[in-house]
Amino acid sequence: MPLPTMTHSSSFLLPSPPPPPADAVSYAVVVLNQRLPRFAPLVWTRARLRVCADGGANRVFDGMPDLLPGQDPDEIRERYKPDAIKGDMDSIRPEVKEYYSNLGAKIIDESHDQDTTDLHKCISFITTNPPDPDNSNLCILVLGALGGRFDHEMGNINVLYRFSSIKIILLSDDSSIFLLPKTHSHEIHVDPSIEGPHCGLIPMGAPSSSTTTTGLRWNLDNTSMSYGGLVSTSNIVDEEKVTVTSDSDLIWTISLRKHA
Repeated sequence: MPLPTMTHSSSFLLPSPPPPPADAVSYAVVVLNQRLPRFAPLVWTRARLRVCADGGANRVFDGMPDLLPGQDPDEIRERYKPDAIKGDMDSIRPEVKEYYSNLGAKIIDESHDQDTTDLHKCISFITTNPPDPDNSNLCILVLGALGGRFDHEMGNINVLYRFSSIKIILLSDDSSIFLLPKTHSHEIHVDPSIEGPHCGLIPMGAPSSSTTTTGLRWNLDNTSMSYGGLVSTSNIVDEEKVTVTSDSDLIWTISLRKHA
C-alpha cells in the first residue's frame, strides 16, 4: 500500500504569499534566544500565535526595532508583542518581562521542569493552545533554533523527533530544517526565488537502508545512508518539486537566499 503524501513549502517566506486554499496552513512562531533572522518581521505577521522561549523575548524586544529601521521603536515593540513567554525565566531581562506582561503577554514560568528544553516547552504550549482547533494544518516556525551552542542545536533537532506528528520548521538566516517522517512520502515544493539550490538529506535519528528521491542533482535510488557511510549533504535542487521516500525518518535542509 502506498504511503500517504505530505507536502512541504516555504511560501511563508514570500513577500506576497499565494491566496490560501480552503485547507490553509495555520502558522505559529516560536522565538528562541539567538539573533533574529532578517525575515523575522515577515514570519511574525504570518503567524496567528507567537510564543517567546524565555530569552527569546529579549531578542524580539531588542531585535525587531533593528530590523525595521526608521520606525518608532516603541511602536514596533507594541506591534510585535508575543502572546506568551514560556520557559525557565533564567534569561529574560526583568524589564522585558515587565514590559510584555503589562501589554498582556501570558508569562508561564516552568523553572520546575529541568528535563525539557525551552523549545520543547513552547511546542507543548502551542499544541495544547493551537491557533486553529484543527491541529492537522498546524505548522510551527522556529526562529533562532540554529547558531550558538552545538548542544542547543542538537536539542532543537531532537524536538523535531519528539513531536514528529507536528510540522515544525527550524529557521536561520542561512537555512531551513524540518523532519521527513518515514510514515509518509514527501513532496517538497521549492521556490527558487527564496531557497536553494543547496540541500541535504540526513539520517540523523537512525540509518536508512532505502531512500529514493526525485528532483535533485544527485538523486538517491533505493540508497542506504548512515553516519559512517553515505550522507547526502551539499546536494543541489534541480527541480521545483522534490520527492522523498525513506524507511527512516530523515532531516531535510535547504539553503535560504539572502534576499529572502
